[in-house]
Amino acid sequence: MTLKFGTDGVRGHADEFTPGFVAALGRAAARVLGGAPGSGQGGADRFVIGMDTRESGPAIEQALRRGVVAEGRDVEFLGTVPTPAVALLCAREGVPGAMISASHNPFVDNGIKFFAAGGLKLTDAVEEELEAVLDELLATGAGGERPAADEPASDPVDVNRVEHYESAIIESVEGRSLGGLRVVIDCANGAASTVAPDVLRRLGADVVVIHAEPDGRNINADCGSTHPASLQAAVVEHGAQLGLAFDGDADRLLAVDHEGHLVDGDHLIALCAIDLRDRGQLVDDTVVVTVMTNLGFRLAMAERGIKVVETQVGDRYVLEALEAGGYVLGGEQSGHVIFRRLATTGDGLLTAVQVLDLLARSGRTLADWAAEAMTQLPQVLKNVKVARRRPDVATAIADEIAAVEAELGDRGRVLVRASGTEPLVRVMIEAPEVEIADAAADRLVAAVVEACGEP
Repeated sequence: MTLKFGTDGVRGHADEFTPGFVAALGRAAARVLGGAPGSGQGGADRFVIGMDTRESGPAIEQALRRGVVAEGRDVEFLGTVPTPAVALLCAREGVPGAMISASHNPFVDNGIKFFAAGGLKLTDAVEEELEAVLDELLATGAGGERPAADEPASDPVDVNRVEHYESAIIESVEGRSLGGLRVVIDCANGAASTVAPDVLRRLGADVVVIHAEPDGRNINADCGSTHPASLQAAVVEHGAQLGLAFDGDADRLLAVDHEGHLVDGDHLIALCAIDLRDRGQLVDDTVVVTVMTNLGFRLAMAERGIKVVETQVGDRYVLEALEAGGYVLGGEQSGHVIFRRLATTGDGLLTAVQVLDLLARSGRTLADWAAEAMTQLPQVLKNVKVARRRPDVATAIADEIAAVEAELGDRGRVLVRASGTEPLVRVMIEAPEVEIADAAADRLVAAVVEACGEP
């Protein structure tokens, strides 16, 4: 098995998703991910699949479906939908499912994200079990057969199933309107291309749409949440109050204020946390974020009496902490935001509607909210290629890390972590000034290279 589970499912070059591998993965998922027999929805016998707009998606869907069906499951194909639409149906109907997407990666990549019955992403233990079953299937050749030449296409997509997702987003603002707000949305030529404009217009917003003409190859191409430059220009050009950028599968969101300035996930989580706390809806006055969240966020929350729970990188770990504590809001700097009362996973469109609702209710601009919510400290991130993987690298250079932390004090932060899949070490420094952060990062990069060797 060459492809391995990472922070969000299995991901790699599309060519690696061979029919045999994907069929075996489908069989493994069908065996490991049980449904909910008591749900009244036939959950124990069903499996749902969605995909984004990549040209490799249909072939992967065919192979995945073949594997699931071989294990006695009925498959419902949702067509091109956002990842959270798959999660919603899994949650509401007690069925497992999969989303075929490589998120913000270019079209040459693809991936498969799984949801357990109930709409939650898989825990580490379940992923390990799924990998073990998959390895066994591949070793015995099960699932490795090639498709028949006359294999039928997937059943026609029921558009009413997508309507369930759209309605859930619309209902989240409890009848309020977004009228009077002009917004530019960048759909990344991905899964949000039809759904996002439709939902925002139904809520009354004046919507300008860019990058919503997918051709199978232009997903995330110089657009979307990882390439916001065209959105920033369009917001100013159209005189919009703000802009919203989705990624390829629409589970993350970044924003742009009326002057074209980028507002990242940290700021969006901060302003939503403040709003929920002020309305008495932030459980235990607590928000959940990852180790990559800017120190400025933590300082801002502390000033307002909002507690911060920290997890490792990955929105599924944020969700696990939300579940464990009964909290309602968490997310990542990259724009994965989870409103746990409303969803089981990060949802770019839900986040967009919640932010727009906040602006409509308050009558204030996104720029004002973002400036008040937090001040971002300069952050320097360096990816260090090394000769060999060393998971204990932070321990190996602990003395050097401690020395840098002592120099930065409580106005700075250090994070050194090894990649879980490649010989790469990430060094992140936050400090009051970028020059200080850069110098500290260089110091730790040298220590990492000494500990792990030059590539």
